Amino acid sequence: MKNIKIRPFAFFLFAIFALCFIGLALATGASVKDVGSAIKLAYKTVPIIILIWAGFVGFAWKWRVFKGWLVPFPDLDGTWQGTIQTTWKDAEGNTPGPIPVILTIKQTFGRVSCVMRTAEMSSWSYLADFWLDTDEQIRKLGYSYTSSPGLRVQDRSAAHDGTLVLEIIGDPVTKLKGIYWTTRKTTGDVVLTKRCSERLDDFPEDLGAHPMHGK
Repeated sequence: MKNIKIRPFAFFLFAIFALCFIGLALATGASVKDVGSAIKLAYKTVPIIILIWAGFVGFAWKWRVFKGWLVPFPDLDGTWQGTIQTTWKDAEGNTPGPIPVILTIKQTFGRVSCVMRTAEMSSWSYLADFWLDTDEQIRKLGYSYTSSPGLRVQDRSAAHDGTLVLEIIGDPVTKLKGIYWTTRKTTGDVVLTKRCSERLDDFPEDLGAHPMHGK
């Protein structure tokens, strides 16, 4: 939640409290004659505010009406598909062609996590967040991850850690593209587009085989 705009959010919370306070007073016919009666009525609004807050952080933060002025980060939840183009070279000096890949993003109001899958490996984020700066025109998602290649390919693809930084393109978002680097001293480019709103838990066969398959 470090990207939240503090002032608009404070006004938003105050507006919710004020509306609940006034609405409860009108609904119950309560009169506010002094500080004590005001505090008593305010205390009764707490359960209502908690319910509204639960609804907001549960699903309403995704509504377009809150975008920009209150919720600065986009909703990327779901599965993205595309390709990785590595700079790694084999023993003959050849670079494999684009590697089909999916990225599943699990996003809530306060947290984001990422899992990337190819036909040969899976990687899980252990640190992920948005980098947003309107003045500098920066909209990025970055995360550090640990990767676990399949057993049959570990002779040429060892387990490793890495970092991926993706530029967020479009409003609504139409593309994610960026670069990665790893502890294996490899780098590459990643380009992704939205596949579906569901978070797939396996690599789809329709995306094709890994370019190193059978080698």
